[in-house]
Amino acid sequence: MSQTVEFVTLARGDNPLRIEYQWLGSAEARSPLIVFLHEGLGSLAMWRDFPARLCEQGGFRGLVFSRPGYGRSTPRVANQRWGVDFMHRQAYDLLPQLLQAFDIDTLAAPPWLLGHSDGGSIALLYAARYPQRVSGVIVLSPHIVVEALSIESIEKARRLYLETDLKARLGRYHDDPDSAFWGWNDIWLDPEFRGWSIESEIGAIECPLLAVQGLDDEYGTLAQIHGIAERAPQTEILELPDCGHSPQRDQGERLLRHVVGFVDRKRDTG
Repeated sequence: MSQTVEFVTLARGDNPLRIEYQWLGSAEARSPLIVFLHEGLGSLAMWRDFPARLCEQGGFRGLVFSRPGYGRSTPRVANQRWGVDFMHRQAYDLLPQLLQAFDIDTLAAPPWLLGHSDGGSIALLYAARYPQRVSGVIVLSPHIVVEALSIESIEKARRLYLETDLKARLGRYHDDPDSAFWGWNDIWLDPEFRGWSIESEIGAIECPLLAVQGLDDEYGTLAQIHGIAERAPQTEILELPDCGHSPQRDQGERLLRHVVGFVDRKRDTG
């Protein structure tokens, strides 16, 4: 069952930020900690049972949370528009403050990060900025540049939100589905965002890195994970057939086995 924690951030001054979270898996403090970072329309609940299954199979601890604007966390302020650097802000400011709020010593026991889509990009940015504070990174369908395919699919999502029951369906997972949808959709479709890229940052990543993408991903091409490997040569790539933008849903069992094996191998050689 999820809980909430409140803490004050520089961006909000004296107004506490509420974050929905859940601890999973092993109670053993020495077990690897995996922090899960959801996609652009995701939340804690939208991961479904994937984090719990991963922690059970690997003997890991897990921290799953909903980013601000999503799930049961503090929604966006009315009419607030995210900036082009919103993923940088999540990686450089929010995530360190959240880990500090849970008294996680990221120098003594660096966590692993597992991010999906926008969450994968946030994980990459954090690992590049704080190379000594992360043990390894697993990214599912990450973005390092904006592709035409991404824009086409996000434009389609906008039409679906306006014309179908998508808002009602998202309402099962978000207290404020408009906060979740428009925060993500507006910035991705902002013309200024077309030039967004984190290619120059990810070369600073030092930790083990697994980059996963489905061959049928409707939001990005294999150029995304191949671009990561070009800039961070320690990257291992996993290309999944019969798989769209959500490998944890479309190829869950294969992904679970691969992630557990990857973490175990890198722990043994680290």
